[in-house]
Amino acid sequence: MQLDIINVEGQKTGRTIELPDEIFGAVPNSHVIWLAVKQYLAAQRQGTHKVKTRAEAQGSSKKLHKQKGTGGSRKGNLRNPLYKGGGTVFGPKPHGYDIKLNRKVKDLAKIGALSSKAKDNRIFVLEDASLEMETPSTKKFTQMFNKIETGSRKKLFVMPEYNEIVYKSFRNVPSIFGTLLSDINTYDIVNAESVIFTESAAKIFVEENKEAAEA
Repeated sequence: MQLDIINVEGQKTGRTIELPDEIFGAVPNSHVIWLAVKQYLAAQRQGTHKVKTRAEAQGSSKKLHKQKGTGGSRKGNLRNPLYKGGGTVFGPKPHGYDIKLNRKVKDLAKIGALSSKAKDNRIFVLEDASLEMETPSTKKFTQMFNKIETGSRKKLFVMPEYNEIVYKSFRNVPSIFGTLLSDINTYDIVNAESVIFTESAAKIFVEENKEAAEA
């Protein structure tokens, strides 16, 4: 799969990059993608929910009245779950929501998500020279990305390494979500309408994922 490398004006530079079909032309496995997204969202949950049980609720432990002879129902103490302020039965307790996925499964999901974007022509490669800025400029960065892709409400921008000037240029733009190549995941790809790689990030990604695609 040949993809044109574009410049800051959103125009073709005349150079292309070869994106292997094993990665960007694979048949997406929707179930594996769903598992990867589920794992990511589950990992965002803190799992700190907690309610007090009957043993933890405050209140007297004295029995309200004798067991028999009152004509009423049998009652324990004020910490009974049936009373206001009493403990909760089978309430939530702190626990983790982590889901284990094998590395190959996660790689397969990532490749499938990228293949789906490539099929819809939603993957772009930006030349590295376009990011050479002396000072941060949100306006310049926004204009550049609008020229590259005008129809996407949310763009995923993938960089090979952290660049403070570039980061400060897009951090306040809600339509641009930037991430390092090492941190890219299936959820970010699926959640974005288009994916924009820098030229160097695309080359590194292809080299790192060749083995995963062939496996």
